[in-house]
Amino acid sequence: MFIYNVTVKVDWAIHDAWLQWMQEVHMPEVVATGCFISSRLLRLLESDEAEGPTYAAQYTAESKAVYNRYIDSFAEELRRKAFEKWGNRFIAFRSLMQVVD
Repeated sequence: MFIYNVTVKVDWAIHDAWLQWMQEVHMPEVVATGCFISSRLLRLLESDEAEGPTYAAQYTAESKAVYNRYIDSFAEELRRKAFEKWGNRFIAFRSLMQVVD
């Protein structure tokens, strides 16, 4: 199993609307690509929130091949939609992790 992790620092000015959009629109769209079997959104604690809170959106993929399909076929469009909606009011970085059993 692989975890696609997107860490996002969100400007306080858009926080409430962004959070609702993540939960009701964006994360369901990512899962609807068929590349991930689940998702969850976590808020980082004990971090500097002066400019806004930080979240980690995590998506579980059954294989690296399925994750690669997401990156090749869907990621660019979904990222574009996020930037069109929120502009530079958030900063995101992405990482891929493998579950160790």
